[in-house]
Amino acid sequence: MGKTNWKRVFLGGLLAGVLLNILLWIAWIIYLGDPMNSALKAINPAFQETAGYQILWIIIYLVAGIITVWLYSAIRPRYGAGPKTAVIAGVMVWFLCVLLYDVASGSFGFFPYGLLVIDSITHLVMYVVAALAGAWIYKEQ
Repeated sequence: MGKTNWKRVFLGGLLAGVLLNILLWIAWIIYLGDPMNSALKAINPAFQETAGYQILWIIIYLVAGIITVWLYSAIRPRYGAGPKTAVIAGVMVWFLCVLLYDVASGSFGFFPYGLLVIDSITHLVMYVVAALAGAWIYKEQ
């Protein structure tokens, strides 16, 4: 069992984080932005999508990408290197970061259930794609 290559975790994680940001930006423009902003304004009428709000989410997705590749590197010795392990890492980070949040938001009635289902499915695809890309960069040597 090799040691974690932190440089590759960081590089692969940045690639994964950039992909998460790009994929979310595309989804936001095409179908998520308007309904999500409407739901946010229903919760808080003063809500505005400011530059600070956008920067916060860019950073969150960069960190999520790094965490995804770190998890891939951590489970790789048990499950083996490759796409199957990357998918497992992506699904686990999606589960912890998105699905649990969406379920909680739905239980509180913050967002319409249909919007949360679309958000969860969108993020599942995003995290799997990002994990595959980040794992492609990661090598232990």
